Amino acid sequence: RQPERMFQAQVVRTAELMGWRVYHTHDSRRSAAGFPGLVLVRRPRVNFAERKAERGRLTDDQRAWLHALDGCTVERYLWRPSDWQRVERILR
Repeated sequence: RQPERMFQAQVVRTAELMGWRVYHTHDSRRSAAGFPGLVLVRRPRVNFAERKAERGRLTDDQRAWLHALDGCTVERYLWRPSDWQRVERILR
């Protein structure tokens, strides 16, 4: 089992190697609850990604943000360590 922190580091490292600009709020206590943990940009794409450990659960606020992004012309994802091949494919 891969902890969320290690999984996030792997995603960020891979995204940067593939030319993505990556944003992550390190201390979100003063931010709106539930905003996706990663924003990745590589023109013309913008990805909003929430990462969770295999058994990690979304909060209601996280679910609401991902739902709000569903109808937008951006990409949004929930990534878990078992999705690694998919993550790599998306970041290519």
